[in-house]
Amino acid sequence: MHDTLIIKVLLADDDKDDCFLFREALQEIPMASELKVVNNGEQLMHYLIDEAEELPTILFLDLNMPRKNGFSCLEEIKGNENLKQIPVIIFSTSYDAHVAELLFKKGAQHYISKPADFSQLIKIIEYSLKLILQEKTSSPLKGNFLLSNLKSTT
Repeated sequence: MHDTLIIKVLLADDDKDDCFLFREALQEIPMASELKVVNNGEQLMHYLIDEAEELPTILFLDLNMPRKNGFSCLEEIKGNENLKQIPVIIFSTSYDAHVAELLFKKGAQHYISKPADFSQLIKIIEYSLKLILQEKTSSPLKGNFLLSNLKSTT
């Protein structure tokens, strides 16, 4: 009997193109995964609190979403006993050092600036999944908080 680890990925992002590219990139990664997508912060919290039979292995969270933004969702997740162990990776088009510091203090595990290049997107998602599986913690580690512009390993 052989159990294969399936990484349950939850993506909270309101940009349909970004969601499509994320799904395509995830399918390119040689790791068993399932993707659930929600398009705003209210959907995210409703899913986590009321619908999810099993919590995700990892949450990729966009900051700028309608109804409830990523900051509010992060605070709510990290303030909830049942949810706070979920590793949260901020997945945003913009990067601001001050904002990143605030997100780190609020409990985000990592911060990714969405890359424009598809091959870079694949690399950063794969790298972040491997990191989360290795870290086995939902507490942020300052040294590798910002995950962007990975150098090619080829």
